[in-house]
Amino acid sequence: MDDVFRALADPTRRQLLDRLRVRGGQTLGELCAGLGMTRQSVTQHLAVLEAANLVSSVRRGRERWHYLNPVPIHEIQDRWIATFERPRLRALADIKRRAEEAAMTYVYVTYIRATPEQVWHALTDAELTARYWGHANVSDWQPGSPWEHVRSDGSGIADGSGVVLEAEPPARLVLTFDESRVTFTIERHVDIVRLTVTHTDLPSAEDYEAISLGWPAVCANLKSLLETGDVLPQAPWEMSAA
Repeated sequence: MDDVFRALADPTRRQLLDRLRVRGGQTLGELCAGLGMTRQSVTQHLAVLEAANLVSSVRRGRERWHYLNPVPIHEIQDRWIATFERPRLRALADIKRRAEEAAMTYVYVTYIRATPEQVWHALTDAELTARYWGHANVSDWQPGSPWEHVRSDGSGIADGSGVVLEAEPPARLVLTFDESRVTFTIERHVDIVRLTVTHTDLPSAEDYEAISLGWPAVCANLKSLLETGDVLPQAPWEMSAA
């Protein structure tokens, strides 16, 4: 059991176990993807996990396929978590999960001296988004259609993409943004417009931090463009895709 604790102590090895929990039967190349590590380093981590019996592997042709073995973790649970403690711990885990999910939702509200139609047009017109966002949002904006967040520097490279989920001009636009979801709500507020941006399903705290800097900048530039006809004097902002 000491081998199991040593194996679980490393965050990279825990990440490998998480990936195998989501989908078993992955090759070394698949497990290396997105880790930013050499194949040799990943191989060494997998060797530690196999020595602890947390991962098993099967060779098929030239490839080795890796699978999660949850038995050692189950044995730890049985040894230290009594049966009567499980309901309480399960409830605490559920509370923690819900709190983390709530923390991964970002909401930003701004007020713009414009009409709802003007705000909708600014959110969905490729040329306008390129002016205040630094990227052009390209789509036909019909539910089910794809959209892309395309660089306006002439390279034509999409830095983000997704699918339009809802489009109710000029009041509501919902779309996926890579792994997350963004909802724009446009409401009349006396003689101005209240624009609410709700960004949910953020995959990590790093993504939350990035968009919490990006959305205020994007919305400030949008507000300036609609109210004054020009963007703010700084260079166009770019919000990282979540």
